[in-house]
Amino acid sequence: MINSTNDIKNFINKKNVNKIFILCGKKSFSLSGAEAFLKKTFYYKKIKFFFKNSDLPILEELIEINNKIKEFNPDLLLAVGGGTVIDYAKAANGIDIRPNLANLIINYSYPFKEKYTKLLVIPTTAGSGAEVTSSAVIYVNNAKYSFESKILKPDYYLLIPEFLISAPNVVKASAGFDTISQALESLISIKSNYESINYATRSLEISTRKFLPFLKNPNFKNASDMSIAANLAGKAIGISRTTAPHAISYPFTSLFKISHGHAVSLFFENVFLFIYENLTKSETNFDLKKRFSLIFDIFDVKNINDFILKISMIKKNAGLEDDLVKLNIDIEKNAKKIIGGINRLRLKNNPVKINDHDIYKILTKN
Repeated sequence: MINSTNDIKNFINKKNVNKIFILCGKKSFSLSGAEAFLKKTFYYKKIKFFFKNSDLPILEELIEINNKIKEFNPDLLLAVGGGTVIDYAKAANGIDIRPNLANLIINYSYPFKEKYTKLLVIPTTAGSGAEVTSSAVIYVNNAKYSFESKILKPDYYLLIPEFLISAPNVVKASAGFDTISQALESLISIKSNYESINYATRSLEISTRKFLPFLKNPNFKNASDMSIAANLAGKAIGISRTTAPHAISYPFTSLFKISHGHAVSLFFENVFLFIYENLTKSETNFDLKKRFSLIFDIFDVKNINDFILKISMIKKNAGLEDDLVKLNIDIEKNAKKIIGGINRLRLKNNPVKINDHDIYKILTKN
C-alpha cells in the first residue's frame, strides 16, 4: 500500500507518458521534496506546472485550471498536494466550462460524462483520503459545495510517506484530525455497511495511536502509518459519506478561514454527544448504540463522557484551538450566515435528524 519515489518513475515509464500537467501548491510542492524529485527525474519529459493560488478550491481558479489542461492536452494529469490541489484536479478533469456551471454546482446537478485524461494523485498530507473518493469540494460565491460522481475518482494514486514529513504541524494537525473524524463519522453514517465499517475501524486503530507521534516526532514509519489511515478513512467515506461534523464545518472554513480539519474539530464533541443523547431517534438500519460501543472499544473508553474527554485531549495535544473567542468567531452575530452555509447533503447522512434549532444549540453549547 505504501509507495516510494521509484514507483513514480516506474509508473511514468510503464505508462509511456510524455506530456504531464502537474497541478500543485507552491509551498507544499517544494517543502515536501516532490518538486526537486520530479524536476530532476523527468527533466526530459514535456511538463506544464500549475501552482494553485487560492487556499480553497474556488470556481474561478477551477475554470482557469480546466482551460490550461485543455490547452496543454497532456497524457497525464498529476496532482501533488493536499485536499485543495486534489479536489481541483478531480473537478477540472471531469467538467466542461459552460455559462450555467455555477448554478449546476450550487444545485448539485452537474451532468458528468467522462474524464478529460488520466489522473494520478500523490497526497502531501495525511488527511482527507481524497485520492480514493469520488467527490470534490468547490467554493462558489464564498459558499462550499460538493461534486459527487464516479468520474471524479482518480485513476491512480501513490502514497509517498517522505512527502508528508516536512509539512508544517498546523497542516499535519488539521489533516490528521480530518482522518479521525471521517472514520468516526463513517461508522455512524446511515449509509455505513460492512465494508465501510472495516475500513473505518482499521483507520482508527492506526490513527488513534499514530496521529500525535506523527505531530511530535514525524518519521518515515509514522508518516507511512498516517498515510494508510487517511487512505482507509477515504475508502470508508467513499461508501458511507460524512455526517454532521463535516456538514457544520463548511461555513467555518468559508466565513472564518479555518482550515478544513480544524473546522471539523470545532464542534465535534458537541455533535457526537447530541447524537448519543438522541439514540432513540436513530434512523439507521443498525443498532446505533452498538456502533457507539464499537467506537468506545477502539478508543479504549467506557462511555460517551470518557470518549468526549479523549477527543478533547487529542485536539489539545494537537494544538487544535476550539476557543471561539481566540478564533475571533462570534456565533450570535453570525448565526444566520453559519446555519445558512451548512452542507445539507452531508447532513442527510447523519444517523439522527438535526434541525437548525439543534444546530444552534450545538454551536452555542459550552
